[in-house]
Amino acid sequence: MPVIDAVRTKSEGAEVDVLVSPKAGRSGVEGYDKWRKRIIVKVISPPLEGKANKETEDILKEVTGSPSNVIKGHTSRQKTLFIEGDAVTIIQRLRDSIE
Repeated sequence: MPVIDAVRTKSEGAEVDVLVSPKAGRSGVEGYDKWRKRIIVKVISPPLEGKANKETEDILKEVTGSPSNVIKGHTSRQKTLFIEGDAVTIIQRLRDSIE
């Protein structure tokens, strides 16, 4: 699984590129977009007042077990999040959530 293409390791964690689908029927990690090289995250929240961003952060925290924050793309469906923690563990947990 090419999840590694959506992740850049950093000294204190990892940056993860995601494609957010707001106002979905259910929330969670839904797969990988091989063309955009982004992990697909569906959220129930609308893209208003940062609600979709907050839900995206919460979903990735739940999946990886580490705090996450949107660092790029606050008003876009294509976002980059920083996830604190061990990058190897983060990558493995993201892989596990997609497969």
